[in-house]
Amino acid sequence: MANHKSAIKAQRQNVKHRERNRQERTRLRNALKSIRTSIDAGDTNSAQGVLSDTVSLIDKMASKKIIHNNTAGRYKSRLVKQIAKLSASA
Repeated sequence: MANHKSAIKAQRQNVKHRERNRQERTRLRNALKSIRTSIDAGDTNSAQGVLSDTVSLIDKMASKKIIHNNTAGRYKSRLVKQIAKLSASA
């Protein structure tokens, strides 16, 4: 239990930030799931359409420190690679 006034405030802020970050991570996971579904279905046009929105979301999460920069880069790299492979085979 926090005893100092500043520690109590920090604890209050941590609860808010944790909840907000959890919502943002869920949003990111849903976006990744939707683009992977398009890739698995072999729908190149849909996957490329969703790619820019997903990459933008990944960048936002990285800039807000919700995910690490290297993790963001890895996600983007893998998605682009999968879509390029899908486009080449189509």
